[in-house]
Amino acid sequence: MNQNELRLKEVISRCLKIDESEINENTSVDTVPLWDSLKHLELVLTLEGEFNVSFTPDQTIEILNYPLIKIVLSEHGITF
Repeated sequence: MNQNELRLKEVISRCLKIDESEINENTSVDTVPLWDSLKHLELVLTLEGEFNVSFTPDQTIEILNYPLIKIVLSEHGITF
């Protein structure tokens, strides 16, 4: 696991109040009870700040699970 993945898991853990060890390819809006619209907005803003990126409106809507978050961050040059 590289440094960016560790940073990503830390952000998700902090925003969604889940343990980093629980974050995996199945982590999504459907599997995390606290991941509601408000937490989604917090997650988006925190990810943008942490990785110094700006998501498009479409990307903001797309990042509904862990794999998609990594894909969208990769579109901004963040490597995993």
